[in-house]
Amino acid sequence: MSDKILVGAIETCSLPELKIQDLDVRIDTGAKTSSLHVDHIKKFQRNGKPWVSFDIHPTVHNVEETISTESKLKDIRRIKSSNGQVEERYIITTQFQLGNDVWDIDISLTDRSDMSFLMLLGREGMGSRIIVDPSQTYLVSSEEAE
Repeated sequence: MSDKILVGAIETCSLPELKIQDLDVRIDTGAKTSSLHVDHIKKFQRNGKPWVSFDIHPTVHNVEETISTESKLKDIRRIKSSNGQVEERYIITTQFQLGNDVWDIDISLTDRSDMSFLMLLGREGMGSRIIVDPSQTYLVSSEEAE
């Protein structure tokens, strides 16, 4: 069990391929799929393959700042949101960095503007790498500071 990462309910992560650093992420074992707040999602074709373009907010401290980016579309899934609504969401695969550990996760792109955190890490993204202590926050971040 020592090879697992102990995390709290909130951690700081990065999404290097999307040029997002130091993003607070809510760790949610009740959610299957991870999600990220984006704006202006548009599906298009590149070399016969489906892609999506979207705007992301690289820092929660400045919601006016946005980065326009693109990613290969992995899937479109019907996902039930926290308010019980089912919606179709675009799914991309990107690198997720927590402390010194980096792995690929699937993320649904959605409007999380009414949520406290721009990103949520669900069970699929955690895989078998993580153990959650919901009574704590920033366990990985505090390790880095030491």
